[in-house]
Amino acid sequence: MSITGEHAGKLHGLRQPTFTELYLPKLVTVWREGYGLADLRADVFAGLTVAIVALPLSMAIAIASGVTPDRGLYTAVAGGFIASLLGGSRFQIGGPAGAFIVLVAATAERHGVDGVILATLMAGLFLIAAGLLRVGTYIKFIPYPVTVGFTAGIAVIIFASQLRDLGGITLAGKEPSEFVPKLVALAAGLPTINPFAVAVAVVSIAIIAALRIWRPSWPGILIAVVFAAVVCAVFSLPVETIGSRFGGIPRELPSPALPAFSIAKVTAVLPDAIAFALLAAIESLLSAVVADGMTGRRHRSNCELVAQGAANIGSALFGGICVTGLIARTATNIRAGARGPLAGMLHSVFLLLFMLIAAPLASYIPLAALASVLVVVAWTMAEKHEFATLLRSSWADAVVLLATFLLTIFRDLTEGILVGFALGAVLFIHRMAEMTGIEERSPLVETDRPDDGNGDRVPYDSALAVDRDVLVYRITGAFFFGAASAIGSVLDEVADRRKAFVIDFAAVPFLDSTAANVLGRVAAKAHRQGIRLFITGASPAVRRALLTHGVTPPRARYRQSLERAIADIKGGVADEAAPT
Repeated sequence: MSITGEHAGKLHGLRQPTFTELYLPKLVTVWREGYGLADLRADVFAGLTVAIVALPLSMAIAIASGVTPDRGLYTAVAGGFIASLLGGSRFQIGGPAGAFIVLVAATAERHGVDGVILATLMAGLFLIAAGLLRVGTYIKFIPYPVTVGFTAGIAVIIFASQLRDLGGITLAGKEPSEFVPKLVALAAGLPTINPFAVAVAVVSIAIIAALRIWRPSWPGILIAVVFAAVVCAVFSLPVETIGSRFGGIPRELPSPALPAFSIAKVTAVLPDAIAFALLAAIESLLSAVVADGMTGRRHRSNCELVAQGAANIGSALFGGICVTGLIARTATNIRAGARGPLAGMLHSVFLLLFMLIAAPLASYIPLAALASVLVVVAWTMAEKHEFATLLRSSWADAVVLLATFLLTIFRDLTEGILVGFALGAVLFIHRMAEMTGIEERSPLVETDRPDDGNGDRVPYDSALAVDRDVLVYRITGAFFFGAASAIGSVLDEVADRRKAFVIDFAAVPFLDSTAANVLGRVAAKAHRQGIRLFITGASPAVRRALLTHGVTPPRARYRQSLERAIADIKGGVADEAAPT
C-alpha cells in the first residue's frame, strides 16, 4: 500500500519527533497557540453544558454497572479531569461509558466493588504502558465491521440490562448477568410490572426524543430526569428511586486511597483489567478520531492512551470505575464551542459543584427515568445505519460484523473483538489471494521497474504537484484496514487549502469497508468546506464499495481518468451529468 502526492513526499523529509513532543498534553499546545479571555468564556460554557449532560448519565451508567451512583460521579470528576489535563486530544471528554456496563457488572458480580476498583487501577497501568510502547498506532488497525459489531452488541446488552428498572419488575432472586438467563428471569417477573414505573419511563423517553427534534440545544436528558423526579415526589408515585435503593449520594469526594489488593486478588482480576484496558483504548481513540473529523484537528493517540491510563488510576484512587473517552459527550463539547482541554477539566469541576450543592435532591430521581436515559443511549450508539450498510456491502464484512455482534451479546466482549479481528484478517488474506489470481495486471504491490524508458508510464507533469488550486493523490495497491488510518490522516489534511482534489484509484485492485469509511469521512469534510472531490480510475467493485459508504454525488464526482478530471476542474465542469 502506498500513496503518492505532495504530502507523501513531505512525510519522508520530516524529522522524527522527540519524546516530549509526542507526549506533550494538548493543554500546553493550546496555551502556546494563544489562549485569551474569549477562549476561556467559550470553554466555561462548553464545560457547563457537558456537565449538565454528564450528571444523570454518570449515575445511570454506574447503577447499570452494578455499583452505587456516586461511583459514576467520582469517575467523571476525577477521571474526567485527568483525561483532559494530560490528553492528546484537545476536545476529549472522559468519564464512565455505557460500553463498560457489561464488563464492570460482570467484574462486580465475580469480585465485588473492590475488585472493580483494583481492575480499574491495573487497567490504567496497562494503558500507560501501551501508550509509552506506542501501541496506540496499531489499535487504529481494528477493522470497521468489528467496531460497529461490538458497539451494536453492547447497545443490545445495555437495553436488556435496563428492562427491569424500565418496568419496575420485581425478581424472586438476583438478576442474572448473562443475556439469555436475564431475559428468562425478566419474563418470569412480568406479572410484577409496575405501571407507574412504565409511565415514568415512557414519558422520560418521549421528552428526550421530542427535545432532540424541536430543541436540540436544550439538555433533554437532564430535563427529563428532573421532570420525572418532580412528578414522582409531588404525587408520591410508588416507584423505586435512588434514595430508596441506595440511600442517596454523598456530598463530597472521598479521600484518595489505594484499593485493597493481594497477589491472589491481582491474579483473579487480571483478565478483567486487560479487558478494561482494551476497551478503554478502543473507545477513547475512536472518540478522538470522531473529534478530529468534526474539527479538522489531529490527536496524538499514544499521548491519549497515557492520559486515559492516568485517568483510570486517578478514578480508582477515589473509588471510581473505568474511564474512557466518550463520543457523545465529546461531540457535545465541540458543538458547545469548546476551544481546548480546559472545557473538559471544567466539566469535572462543575460536576463536583453539583455534588456539593444538589446531592440531597438526587435521592428523588426515579430509577425508571435513569433507565430511560440509558435506553436512549443504547439506541443512539447502536449505529443502525452503519450496521445495515455493512450487511449489504459484502459477505466478508457481514460475517465479521455478525460474528463480533453475536459473540459480544452471547459470549464476551473481549472474545467478540478478538474473533472479529482474526476473522477480518483471515478474510482479507482470502480476498487478496482471490484478487491476485483474477487481476493479473493489477498486482497488490507495485514491482520495481527500470528507468530506461517509461514503458507504460506517462511523462511526469510537475504542474500537478505545484498547482495551488488542485491536488492529486495516487493510491497504489490494496487499500484496507491496515493502511486506512495512515492514508486517511494524509487525505484529511488536503481539504484545508485547495479548491479541488483528485484521488486516483487506477492502481487500487481492492478496498475494504474500513478504507471506504475513511474515504466517506474525507468526502464529507471536503463537501462541508466547499471543496470538489474527484475519484478517478476506480474499478466497478471499488466504486460500488465507495458508493455504499457515502462517497456519492455531490460529495464526490467520478471520472474514468485523471486527465478527464483535471480537464473538468480547469474547465469548471461540476455537474455529475457530465460524461465520465
